[in-house]
Amino acid sequence: MEKFLSIPVTNEQNQLVSATGVILVEQASTTTVTIAYAGGKVVTLTHAAAGVGVETERDAIQNAIVAALKTPWQEVTYQVSNLPFAVSGIAVA
Repeated sequence: MEKFLSIPVTNEQNQLVSATGVILVEQASTTTVTIAYAGGKVVTLTHAAAGVGVETERDAIQNAIVAALKTPWQEVTYQVSNLPFAVSGIAVA
């Protein structure tokens, strides 16, 4: 069953990001978190600047993925809230 994170994006509506098939969540820089998938796709979440070595945004995204996967099968989206830094964009490569 496919599960999705519903992530609020500044000046846009929430965007859906897959929580299924994730193999790595990484704080790639002070302004990006990447989510790598088994199929080779990578989602990059751009957010407000964090300090060097601060991985609270990565932790929050990773915790949201775990929480989403624990929800009943009928609940295919999981609302992500209270992120430490506002997400300003989401890209898929």
